[in-house]
Amino acid sequence: MTESPSESIPEIRINNHDDDENSTSSFPEIPIDIVSEEEMALLDAALVSARSSFSSSAISALRSPRFHGNVRSLNSITALSKRGFPGFTEPDMEDLGSTQKKIRLPLPESFLQRFREKKGFSVTDITSTEWCEKQMEFVLLGKRRINMAMKKGSARHAKLEEEVIKKVRVRVKSAEDIWALKLLNFIIGVKQLLLEGLTRELPLISFVEGVWMVGVIDEIRMPVAETDKNALLVETKTRVRYTLPAEPQRRNGRLQLMCYKHMWDNLAAEQFPEKKFFDFFSLNRYLNLSDEIIQSSVQSGFPAK
Repeated sequence: MTESPSESIPEIRINNHDDDENSTSSFPEIPIDIVSEEEMALLDAALVSARSSFSSSAISALRSPRFHGNVRSLNSITALSKRGFPGFTEPDMEDLGSTQKKIRLPLPESFLQRFREKKGFSVTDITSTEWCEKQMEFVLLGKRRINMAMKKGSARHAKLEEEVIKKVRVRVKSAEDIWALKLLNFIIGVKQLLLEGLTRELPLISFVEGVWMVGVIDEIRMPVAETDKNALLVETKTRVRYTLPAEPQRRNGRLQLMCYKHMWDNLAAEQFPEKKFFDFFSLNRYLNLSDEIIQSSVQSGFPAK
């Protein structure tokens, strides 16, 4: 292939010491300008003249308190000189480090504060998130659809509860009535567990790791053996097909039981934080309960006001 004559190839020239001494050098000659003694004398005289013009009186004026008193005016003059055109609000680059204020943006609310404020963190929230985060998002946003299988599962749980518990409808009028009814059902369920050895759909509330958690245990049984005194927690799961659940579903059920077990042990080991309970759920401890709640509590053997 031939090269175009218009193209130039860069070359590096290297001096060859074996060439003839009369060969021309490739390095350019640098001109040297020598300053004479007369020119040096003129430079020295100019330097002495500049030093004498800046007298000691000027230095003393800089150190005087009057000069320091005018610093504020000098700063104001500097600020005015940096003022931009009307309507131009962009700050000067030199002033960004000193005059610009730092704006602290508020932190975004957590899902617990956004969706579960004054309600408590349910065990279902944990298990549903572990099972499918997108499905949990639909639940929080109110976009989840209840299908026929879910309705049959709820009906199955209600039927199992009716086998050991008789439900009575009670009219509530306030948030205090709702929580009083939940606590009353918990007391009745624990009493049934101790006397009969079995209870179902037991409401549970516990203060765990600084967070209020709520849930409903499907079933609690007392052990048959007298040597074992630990209660047995049971979680009932319904399926559309007559097959055993897969490992992810069984793992989700075990996680749910572990949460209930932790809440149960926490209630048994620690004292119930009454003040934190009223403060978190914004309840009035001095408010009188409705007549139906009071009557139901009396019939159950636990009178309340």
